[in-house]
Amino acid sequence: MKGNDMTLRMKVKERFGKKFDDEIRFFKGWVSNTKAVGAIIPTSSVTARRMASVVSTASGLPVLELGPGTGVITKAILGAGIAPEKLVSVEFSTDFYNYLVERFHGVNFINGDAFDLDKTLGDLKDTTFDSVISAVPLLNFPMHRRVELIEDLLSRIPVGRPVVQISYGPLSPVVAMPDRYQISHLDFVVRNIPPAQLWTYRRTH
Repeated sequence: MKGNDMTLRMKVKERFGKKFDDEIRFFKGWVSNTKAVGAIIPTSSVTARRMASVVSTASGLPVLELGPGTGVITKAILGAGIAPEKLVSVEFSTDFYNYLVERFHGVNFINGDAFDLDKTLGDLKDTTFDSVISAVPLLNFPMHRRVELIEDLLSRIPVGRPVVQISYGPLSPVVAMPDRYQISHLDFVVRNIPPAQLWTYRRTH
């Protein structure tokens, strides 16, 4: 019994040690580039799973992820049933990108700018994605760039499918334009530091 207790303690220690390492890595990324990283510590697993819940494995289409950071949301997308080769993930930070490539084998990670996706995606620029899961810190950018990004993302997925965006303000980070896209509030996740608002954007035609 003592051996089992020791094994359990070692597993718990390893799990929390890894979580602490991720938080330190994320904080360093935030310090080095506060405009590219939206929070001081990684997204919670609860928030990540809620964001990934919109993915449809039945569509057979790949999923586009923006701003994976240390991979919490990446892990949740894979956990939702998306095969690694069906996930395209764009990370601006080279340090995070290198870490992600080592951690998640088979995922199509790209080190590039989400605001210039035609260039960033390269040969994949004409790909139709099932949905987009975004942790790009939109509040760090002017409104016209936020709108441009959302509209670009919506042009890459079927009508009615969602772009999911995490944000930390009380309102949608993208202004409403009912004639161009619909905005819905997906969830408010208190179990996130800071508490997170989740928004979805969809084309209706």
